[in-house]
Amino acid sequence: MFLVSTRNFPPELGGMQNLMEGLSNALTNHGPVKVFADNHQDANTYDQNSKLNIERISGFKIFRKYRKANLVKDFVEQNQIRACFFDHWKSIENIELETLKKTKSFCLIHSKEINHPVGSSLNKRVLKSLGKADFVIANSKFTKELGLKLGLKDIHVINPGCNYPIDVSEAARKFSKNIYGSSSPKLITVSRLDGRKSHQNILMSIKNLLPKFPDLKYVSIGDGDERINLQKLIKELGLEKNVKLIFNSTEQEKVGLLEQSDVFVMPSVVYKKSVEGFGITYIEAASYGKPSIGGIYGGEGDAIKSGITGYLCNGNDLNAIYDTLIKILSNEKYKELGANAFEFSKGFSWKKIIKNYINLI
Repeated sequence: MFLVSTRNFPPELGGMQNLMEGLSNALTNHGPVKVFADNHQDANTYDQNSKLNIERISGFKIFRKYRKANLVKDFVEQNQIRACFFDHWKSIENIELETLKKTKSFCLIHSKEINHPVGSSLNKRVLKSLGKADFVIANSKFTKELGLKLGLKDIHVINPGCNYPIDVSEAARKFSKNIYGSSSPKLITVSRLDGRKSHQNILMSIKNLLPKFPDLKYVSIGDGDERINLQKLIKELGLEKNVKLIFNSTEQEKVGLLEQSDVFVMPSVVYKKSVEGFGITYIEAASYGKPSIGGIYGGEGDAIKSGITGYLCNGNDLNAIYDTLIKILSNEKYKELGANAFEFSKGFSWKKIIKNYINLI
């Protein structure tokens, strides 16, 4: 049996949530799985439709972490656990070392959550917590290098897996065709609207592209703190006909739009302490045969092979974004890169990725 303790899990939305769901489901092919996850208002519906054995922990955050740690301890002591998986150093922080010695333990790191100055109190907590795990798993080579600089040791790199592509319904195809219409080229971003994702610079680059590509359409799926600022910028730049912000979408609507698009655009930058650790959405886009434009600052190089499955560029540099878009759109270069991206994405299936964990046990 495997145990998963996570702060991030569906039906809450996000890349970490999808990662822990994919990991948990992939483990079921190798044995039963018990998941301890934070509660969510829509958890009952999700849990009833899941093949996983999920136990939800409610209450104030400050107490919830201790309750979860006690539940994990009791479960490990009462069952034969082959391995425990933790999504965050805070998920393993309150687990006693004696408990962890009864099994193998994995703790995942992603970049932002460990990015604290060396010698700071948070850095010391990170090192102490991760020091209890048998295996510290970085989501990219970049995250591993960051961890080593911050004082961690013996880090393994295992890229996140991907369950895409999933079949697209006719209703979703109709929805996406209605959004894109007869536009060409068709660009898309799937991410939260936050400063790290460079939506503002994408919009300004699109304004400059319109003389060459007047029928261009850009769709962004996701919501976040930058919503109002981006809505204002779209109006200021006169992009209402060329840009569509979709704040909420179903899974089918999302994959329908990915399928109909030409290029996935997300040249992420460093924002405060936040940097792109990997970028599973690049792989999701690739699974539908779409190349990506990503940033140069984080772990995107594990998800995008520049010049082969897409391009990496400086998301802070408008000229760099513009030139990269011109390069990928001219002579429909995106079709060749998209075919490469599709083949590349096959290596990220959870069926293959999970073996990297199992082989360590």
